[in-house]
Amino acid sequence: MSASPAPATPAQDDTPPTDEATAELRMESFAGEASTVDRAESAAKIEARMGVGESAQSLHPRARKALVKAIKALKKHENGVAAMYALKATELAPKNGQTYHVLAMALEGLGQLSKALNMYERAVALDPGDADLYLNLGLVAWRLKMLEGAEKMFRLFITMRPQLHSGYNNLAMVLRDQGRFEESIEIMQAALYRLPGSAELWNTLGAVVMERGQVEEAKTFYQEALRLNPRFARAYHNLGYTLHHIGPVEEALDAYERALRLTPEHSPDRVETRHGKALCLLGLGRLEEGFAEWEVRHDGRFRNSMLVGLKAPRWQGEPLAGKRVLVVAEQGVGDEIMFGNALPDLQDALGPEGEMLLAVDQRLVTLYARSLGRGRVGPHMTRMHNGKLLRLVPWNSQFGPVDYWTTMGSTLRFFRKRTDDFENGRPLLKPDPERLAHWRQTLGALSGKPKVGICWRSLSMTTQRAKYFSPMELWGPVLTNPDVTFVNLQYGDCHAELAEARARHGVEIHALDIDLKNALDDNAALCAALDLVISAPTAAAAIAGGVGTELWYLTIGEVWPMLGTDHFPWYPNNRVLMPDSYADWPNLMAKAGAALSGFVAGRAGAPAG
Repeated sequence: MSASPAPATPAQDDTPPTDEATAELRMESFAGEASTVDRAESAAKIEARMGVGESAQSLHPRARKALVKAIKALKKHENGVAAMYALKATELAPKNGQTYHVLAMALEGLGQLSKALNMYERAVALDPGDADLYLNLGLVAWRLKMLEGAEKMFRLFITMRPQLHSGYNNLAMVLRDQGRFEESIEIMQAALYRLPGSAELWNTLGAVVMERGQVEEAKTFYQEALRLNPRFARAYHNLGYTLHHIGPVEEALDAYERALRLTPEHSPDRVETRHGKALCLLGLGRLEEGFAEWEVRHDGRFRNSMLVGLKAPRWQGEPLAGKRVLVVAEQGVGDEIMFGNALPDLQDALGPEGEMLLAVDQRLVTLYARSLGRGRVGPHMTRMHNGKLLRLVPWNSQFGPVDYWTTMGSTLRFFRKRTDDFENGRPLLKPDPERLAHWRQTLGALSGKPKVGICWRSLSMTTQRAKYFSPMELWGPVLTNPDVTFVNLQYGDCHAELAEARARHGVEIHALDIDLKNALDDNAALCAALDLVISAPTAAAAIAGGVGTELWYLTIGEVWPMLGTDHFPWYPNNRVLMPDSYADWPNLMAKAGAALSGFVAGRAGAPAG
């Protein structure tokens, strides 16, 4: 049975409307919800300000009782219980800012960030002199990616509490996330002049310069933070993150494990640190441990966790023969291809009586349907909800209930326990034969030289991601090779960069008549027609690797998808080129240029046919 594309569902990127009315919170079920944020310390501060006997005396007695119960629940990390009591307190004392403050913290702990934001705003309106409200409001705005609003709140907090490090820390990080590195560093320098013994400030300075690519400086600042506070878990976490970039990875793993030993079990920081530990384990080739620990990415407290709107039980390794399983792709397009490595094994486990339903990006539906050969493939519907990515699969119900669902990456835990488990013999993706013939003819008309596709950056060039990509102006050692014909695989608007390459290096990078971003099935056929693809770790590289074209990755250093090897085991025909030292792009591009010359010489010396 061939794979069938399911009915199309338009992708959505809208944020659900904010719930303005506190009364509507009565419709929410708080009991039994998992805690996602530790608010115990803030609750204790409110309790201290209340005196639970001074300012609280002005409350209605029943409101005071409810608020005290809410605070006690928050201190025990029982956010659902806290929300119920705090909601009752707001109803009994609607003009008391502390009731809304506690309700906001409980909602934040439940992951209901939009509602938490509204409650913080109400609390500020009622109690504008409470500095902590501005800090907490800024933190929620930051998590909702409202960076300008978060910046404003943190600046207000600093004005009210200039002696505390927390305002400077958070302001610097929000400025960093906006790419305003110089301002961020100036804020930290001024804060350190005021508070030179603050381990927290040294840690934050390290986090800022790390995202700027100054890894050795970041390492030094984290070490200073740990000198000042040897039990500073977050500094160990950040040191682990830095060491994972520059090595040794074993030392990065040790730093993450130290952070975990110092982090309380209930703290949301644990999930971030466990995620870092998982990537270290994978980078060391310890796949069984690594993929098991990597499941922490589904914990609701993880900053980048994805919500999946399905009612069926999640597959946890149960026998699959004869079952119906829905697989939901995760992360970006490149990941939706890379993590698909184990899908053929999943199909084999289902057997002839079982069926796999696969939900992927709309642009990959046709390509995956052709490649997998059986089952059903359809699009996931994606939107943002409370600052989290939410994926829905409304079409799956048309084909009856499924026995289990799983995310695509979670299949690796059961089918890829060793690097030897990766199938390197055959490509995962099968391009359209007619389009493949078309592109071979088109490329042949350009020249008789080898056709080399290039992609130099991601479409999503956030502040955090920019450090992983070499600037186009440094590609000279590659682009000045006269014995190849270059083909553009860079999606998005890159006209200026193509013109720059023409002016700077005298090379024509051929931009063909194809929508590289959206026509991914045609993109796969183009990649299959090329002789070589040289790319940063992008979706373009994943497509090329997926169809089996020879692929050279240009990376900043060792990266976890190498899984402890010298290549990407996910694809059958690839190599990794990396600089001798972290982010030394001139060194890397010189290596790539020399390798390309060797590639051309090898083809010239190869026997015909």
